[in-house]
Amino acid sequence: MADADFPEELILKLKRAEMLRYGENPHQNGALYLDPENPRPGAATARCVQGKELSYNNFQDADAAFECVAEFEEPAVVIVKHMNPCGAALGENVREAYLRALACDPVSAFGGIVAANSKVTADLASELVKIFLEVIIAPSAEEEALAILAAKPNVRVLLTGEMPDPAARSLTIRSISGGYLVQTRDEKVFDGELTAVTKRAPTATELSDLSFAFTVCKHVKSNAIVYAKNGATVGIGAGQMSRIYSAKLATLKAQESNLSLKGAVLASDAFMPFPDVVQAAAEAGASAIIQPGGSKNDQESIDAANKADIAMVFSGIRHFRH
Repeated sequence: MADADFPEELILKLKRAEMLRYGENPHQNGALYLDPENPRPGAATARCVQGKELSYNNFQDADAAFECVAEFEEPAVVIVKHMNPCGAALGENVREAYLRALACDPVSAFGGIVAANSKVTADLASELVKIFLEVIIAPSAEEEALAILAAKPNVRVLLTGEMPDPAARSLTIRSISGGYLVQTRDEKVFDGELTAVTKRAPTATELSDLSFAFTVCKHVKSNAIVYAKNGATVGIGAGQMSRIYSAKLATLKAQESNLSLKGAVLASDAFMPFPDVVQAAAEAGASAIIQPGGSKNDQESIDAANKADIAMVFSGIRHFRH
């Protein structure tokens, strides 16, 4: 355990940046504080170039979207609603990535937050103004893009100047009654090489999608299930009390968006204590699964995957997000 990360006395010296209209709800008060000694590119430190005043929830959602999209080097877009990605995709350019992310769940994207990991182009802006969005966050934007976005004057446009380093070590802090929980940031996606545990190893295409899906899964509230195909999410199940219900929700989302799960891969943020999720993936048409492994019932899930000719790999790392 790295005791050096946690001093006996943790002293925070924060500067109030602004009062917010309210907190999570109108009857709550809220404010934004910054840590001048530990700046990190993101929603809190971004330059707001247009739009209404940011709310408490806007800051949380924009932060969640930007931290997720920062995981990718290729042009990527993540759409977040209520702290969960409802669509994420890679593309040849940010416009293509956005359209692929939007296709995952266009219903939930309404009133959502769009994060891009590269400059907002005029082509992307022309698509963004077609639906109602709360926030757009990116490192930069073309002048022509900003002119197009000005047609939606209430949309907050945040420019961060750069992307955060997802591997940078830092602390996260959360208050509970009578105290604070402090932990190191979840700064990795995988822990070593992916290990195939089934008779069939994943193909190169499946392996690429497994890596993408598990990366997105890291940013989905647990229990988390993410289906992906060709570098885009096609079904996301988040925040359910049972893993199988997250899987069912992901399948339902795909069906409602008219997206096929045949040939898709499935990512789970934590191990599968029962083979039911594997069986659900097989019924949906998935061809490969990634999960951390570590359950005493791992072999049951492996056997179910072998029976369905599904390739399964263990990531060796869990990504609970509460």
